[in-house]
Amino acid sequence: MNGDLEKLQPYPFEKLAKLNKGVEPPVGLSPISLSIGEPKHPTPGLITEEVISHLHGLSVYPATKGSASLRTAIAAWLERRFSLPAESLNPSRHILPVNGTREALFAIAQTVVNRRGSPLVLMPNPFYQIYEGAAYLAGAEPVYLNCNEANGFIPDFDAVDATTWERCHLLYLCSPSNPTGAVIGIETLQKLIRLANKYGFVIAADECYSEIYLDETQPPIGLLQAAAQMGNTDYKRCIVFHSLSKRSNAPGLRSGFVAGDAKIIDAFFRYRTYHGCAMPPATQAASIKAWGDEKHVAENRRLYREKFNAVLQILDGVLEVERPKAGFYLWPKTPIPDPEFARGLLEQQNVAVLPGSYLSRGEGDENPGHNRIRMALVAPLDECINAAHRIKQFVENL
Repeated sequence: MNGDLEKLQPYPFEKLAKLNKGVEPPVGLSPISLSIGEPKHPTPGLITEEVISHLHGLSVYPATKGSASLRTAIAAWLERRFSLPAESLNPSRHILPVNGTREALFAIAQTVVNRRGSPLVLMPNPFYQIYEGAAYLAGAEPVYLNCNEANGFIPDFDAVDATTWERCHLLYLCSPSNPTGAVIGIETLQKLIRLANKYGFVIAADECYSEIYLDETQPPIGLLQAAAQMGNTDYKRCIVFHSLSKRSNAPGLRSGFVAGDAKIIDAFFRYRTYHGCAMPPATQAASIKAWGDEKHVAENRRLYREKFNAVLQILDGVLEVERPKAGFYLWPKTPIPDPEFARGLLEQQNVAVLPGSYLSRGEGDENPGHNRIRMALVAPLDECINAAHRIKQFVENL
């Protein structure tokens, strides 16, 4: 067996199941789950109908690179969304479709980490747990960069010393952040690109929440956008990950893409050729439709804004919580330890949330998720409102 598997911690939801073992919520209260970030808005018909109408494509093997039409649609979307120079993205060289970004975020570490020496993989803390597992199974050591309130929930990259940067092979970014909703600004992104060029590491930017933002006039900036604006139009050492799961409410479609530095894409393509992860033809056809339509995405944002407005109004003065810039999570402080809060809330109000410390590393106050919970506002509006009232009652009864 691979000894590095022993380094993997239980996934947050395994910890949550263990925490909640034996809990018997009140029979008269229907369960409401705010613990899992799985979109619940309906998948647009333009996606589902396209899948159905292209099922005849099951008779052929799909190409690992996907169809030229899909790569072209992705490149066009990136150029529109992030104001990239026209034709700066070559669909054949800079784009690779993937079956959801989860497997791609894991696999990129296996591609770019050189096992010789003592490689490091840097990541935000709290973080999407795939980053840590990817680091360990690539033979690297994860380094956690705390995202604290004092720094706007953005890692303090200036505090990273030169020795750490020299050993860094891969830097994971998550902007907008899961779970804080923080957005990294262009100055910081460009500073990181300069560091990547100086020390020779790769930046992997998880931008899967980029299309869920609360201010229509301020869409989050992306890594490729920051690179282009500093003249790096070959996107050297930059690679971004996008998905239709959150943007288009299609988590079951398992459709995303990786884009950026052509040399990294070429190496990643070689890895994936052996890994065997080609996207099914019907999924590709539906993805072309999805990346070409913005109406359903704008409506998606409207629904989330409606939920944020309602829930935050109810929780005002109850929990210390900030309105995020993007994403669909709230990251409130808890008046008691976060695991105790989560278990008590389920036991008394039948509302499931995720303890913040389960998403972070560190002990006690050194864990940036300590005394916080993650609330995913993915349930329908009426359930989110109901959950907020139950949380208010729970806190008031403490």
